[in-house]
Amino acid sequence: MAIRFIKISVVYFVIGVLLGLYMSMAHDYALKGVHVHVNLIGWASFAFAGFVYYLFPSTSSNVYAKLHFWTANIGFPLMMIALTVLILNGAAIATVFTAIGGVLVVFSVIILAINVLANVRSAR
Repeated sequence: MAIRFIKISVVYFVIGVLLGLYMSMAHDYALKGVHVHVNLIGWASFAFAGFVYYLFPSTSSNVYAKLHFWTANIGFPLMMIALTVLILNGAAIATVFTAIGGVLVVFSVIILAINVLANVRSAR
């Protein structure tokens, strides 16, 4: 679980940096919300989760970790793709998919928090 999250976070880091480069070169910042979310959630938060799962193995082999992984990795791309469509095309249906993806992401963060609070212990 840990290594998967870290590898996925690096992919989002590349996507976020490339999107930032494109926006800068084109002087078109319409997708800044997507850029920010890809970097913060996709890169930073997924990397954080990977490091938690790596440093505290008790958090990585339970139902919380699996639920976190799948809800985050379904919800986040859904939210980002739908948000991009919404910003670029204004398609009303994209609002629904942005919301569904967002709810899945929020749920995944809550599951991560429950897992950390229940399973991270001091090594004393």
